[in-house]
Amino acid sequence: MHHPRQISGLVTLFVFATATTASAEPTAPAATQAIIGQALSRSPLEADLRRLSDEIGGRVSGSAAMERAIEWGLAAFRDVGVEVHAETYTQPLTWAEGRTSLRVVGQPAWNVSLVAQGWSRPTPAPGIDAAIVPVGMGSEEDFVRVAGRLSGAIALVDSRVIENWADLSEEYDRTGPIIAQAVKHGARAILWTGARARRLLYRHTDTANGELSELPMATVAREDGLRLARLGASAGQPLRVHFEMPNVVGGPVTVANVVAEIHGREHPDETVVLGAHLDSWDLGSGALDNGCNAALVVAAARAIKNAHLQPHRTIRFVLFSGEEEGMLGSRAYVARHSDELGKTRAMLVVDSGVGRVTGFNLSGRTDVANELVTLLAPLEALHASRTALGGDLGTDNVEFMLQGVPTLVADQEPANYMENYHAASDTFDKVDMNELARNLAIMATATYAIADAAQPIGPRWSHAEIEAALKATGLDKEMRAQGLWQDWEAGRRGRAP
Repeated sequence: MHHPRQISGLVTLFVFATATTASAEPTAPAATQAIIGQALSRSPLEADLRRLSDEIGGRVSGSAAMERAIEWGLAAFRDVGVEVHAETYTQPLTWAEGRTSLRVVGQPAWNVSLVAQGWSRPTPAPGIDAAIVPVGMGSEEDFVRVAGRLSGAIALVDSRVIENWADLSEEYDRTGPIIAQAVKHGARAILWTGARARRLLYRHTDTANGELSELPMATVAREDGLRLARLGASAGQPLRVHFEMPNVVGGPVTVANVVAEIHGREHPDETVVLGAHLDSWDLGSGALDNGCNAALVVAAARAIKNAHLQPHRTIRFVLFSGEEEGMLGSRAYVARHSDELGKTRAMLVVDSGVGRVTGFNLSGRTDVANELVTLLAPLEALHASRTALGGDLGTDNVEFMLQGVPTLVADQEPANYMENYHAASDTFDKVDMNELARNLAIMATATYAIADAAQPIGPRWSHAEIEAALKATGLDKEMRAQGLWQDWEAGRRGRAP
């Protein structure tokens, strides 16, 4: 049952929505009412998510769990009654954490809590015996200050507790320069002090193309990282540790995206993509990031199908793999469908847990903003019609954006996302099903409206137009920080000049 506070006013507006047939070519208001009515009705959404999160669990791309998740996606779309298939590609390698441990030499023993960074290079057998050298927040000045002591040592990098989206962006943007400085000064490994309190562990990856990191890297529980830094400072000499991280690295593996379709009635060769990533990290069960939104994409297909609606253009529902390793699945999708990009009218993606969707970020697409005012007007009732020109490099819209396709990234409130992001606490019980149903209504309605519009919301942009938007939004600076700009300029990534 939906909590009255969260959908007050919506029941009156939508509960009496009636299904219409495709042949009747329903009006936009009737289609909107039908979709939202379906989204807010009882459905298998919660059961789908419970199977994905509780029964399959964490889904690292290339793992056996991810294979089960792909089968889950195929079966879920078949149950909806839409066409579905798997699109395979080759992932460069597989990765799994071994028995990571860190022991302080010559100090009272305590259980230092730490986990390997995703896709981190393992330590050589039988581990690393070295001094720990704190490098503060890891600025260039911090590294210069300890330059004479870092060769052959382990760099310990401090952090601030993540509280908002800006903090999370900064955590990613600073890693590339820090790793480069650590390599330059001869460090043997990096320990990142956790950016979450209460010893909560989480896993990221700091590589962009699914390759191993240059150095062995692990995240240390925040309280333990701070303690290591204090011990070294109080002793007046480097603190020595034994660090073992025998990560298991395998060769190339075949993985897949799950792709389903509702064919367009007038322009079936034109597509609007609604996507979310199916893979997750493995410390928790990947419920907020991004199982709930994988289930949402399936449920969006169900809502449109059960409302007996068929839009002008084809809607393609995609569950991407390999997102956590650098958007590998969406990059493979774009490569596979390169001939169709000129007729890919929009790509919508949702990837921030169950934070309330308030609108969409357009990654600098000033030309589509006006078109969307009318198309998204029905979402005013859900307080989700706002658009902004800001962009995002952290989810599966990136490859579409760099190819000139208009992208809409769901702009979501933080809710409980930050404290559970990539963490052991990212589990089914953190998902507010009322908010998820609300977000489902928004994403399904927006997707259908764009697919059923009389005209495309905007053209595919050229390389020059894309680059101008990247610079206008500041995304070019983020791309430089994350090591993506050189490939963009050289034409190795995105639309060729």
